[in-house]
Amino acid sequence: MRICIRRRGLSMVAAAVLLVCGANWMDPFFYALRPWIAPAILGAGAVGLIRIWRSPSRSVLHTGLWLAIPVSILVVFAGCLRDRLMVSEATEDDIAALGRHFVVGYADAGQVAPLAGQGLIGGIVLNRRNIRHRTEDQVRAEIAQLQAIRHGEGQPALIVATDQEGGSVSHLSPILPAMPSLSEIATLPDPAGAARAYGAEQGRGLAEVGVNVDFSPVLDLKPNGPMVLDHNSLIGKRAISADPAVVATVGSAYAKGLADAGVIATAKHFPGLGRIRVDTHIFAAGTRVGMPQFQQADWIPFRQVLETSDAFLMLGHVTLKAIDADNPASHSKRVVQGLIRDAWNYRGIVITDDLDMGAIYHHGFCNAVVQSLNAGVDLLLIAYDGQQYYRAMACALDALHRGTIDRAMLEDSDRRLRGLRLGGEEKTLAASSLRSLQ
Repeated sequence: MRICIRRRGLSMVAAAVLLVCGANWMDPFFYALRPWIAPAILGAGAVGLIRIWRSPSRSVLHTGLWLAIPVSILVVFAGCLRDRLMVSEATEDDIAALGRHFVVGYADAGQVAPLAGQGLIGGIVLNRRNIRHRTEDQVRAEIAQLQAIRHGEGQPALIVATDQEGGSVSHLSPILPAMPSLSEIATLPDPAGAARAYGAEQGRGLAEVGVNVDFSPVLDLKPNGPMVLDHNSLIGKRAISADPAVVATVGSAYAKGLADAGVIATAKHFPGLGRIRVDTHIFAAGTRVGMPQFQQADWIPFRQVLETSDAFLMLGHVTLKAIDADNPASHSKRVVQGLIRDAWNYRGIVITDDLDMGAIYHHGFCNAVVQSLNAGVDLLLIAYDGQQYYRAMACALDALHRGTIDRAMLEDSDRRLRGLRLGGEEKTLAASSLRSLQ
């Protein structure tokens, strides 16, 4: 009897674990396992149900748990189909209002070509997944083809972005040569001159491939201690320096160097991760540090880079409790409008950090999408798991139809995006014209 009870207990625990996995198999955390996880869970669920059916001591609760496993898979699958259907049925007015505000990652160009052509996205992200086993010429041709599709449909040029910081974060290497980190450049005798030359060299390589926006430089101050369970941010390795003046000097010179090559820099990750002790790829994060401390240190590099270049500003998922205790900076109207737009008078492009990150995805994904747009954020980044685009766009469409999207904010953002001049647009237009004559 004890053995039977123990087996049933273990079986129910296994069912509960499988049920949780089944209800979350589209979670970005399962991205790498997604092709196998749903079939594996369904297979395990089928085996469990067969064993229960053959057991003379089965209970309603035990059976119900195992039955819930395939149901959870089907519910998530139905939700994904609903989101895709909602996006596919979006009207031209809906697309015009929302499409340009999304920048997405992808594994295969076939996934984003229809979205690009219809104006359902404003940009794409190149990363290690979509350049793996590819040559520079192949990647260049792919980007040119996407831009040609875009131009052929009368759409503005795509934002083509990547994370090519140098050092450990170089998503286009080995297609592009590996280069040292900016922290190494900061130690040279003439860091400003070296950083500008470095940025220009790196920018020329990016522009040659077709990239027009680089998610760099990292302007977070080097932290004085490690993050907890930090396997992704690794700001201690990526930050330029702990000295705000050094970061400002190197960061602004590097941004100018990128601009010399026709590539737009991105100042990241505002308000800064140097004071944060958890990795926002996994956990929600906040700080009670007051504005004076940030203004006198962490924000000096951001202010200088934004004032001396056309860099984008990337908002991290850190809650600045001194300004807005309820929302991370990435979708806080008090931060975006009250601080960045009004106090700083910044009129450039604001983009979120990846919304796939745990700090957002597990704490109100739909709410973050809508609040970002209502806060005046121009671009919503969905980089790691591009399939989450459909859920994000469906959330935005639903809010638009219900009247909970601030149209005035969208119109202001649209004006900024229409004024954006991307390097390489002339090349794209020339290439498209040449093809049309052939």
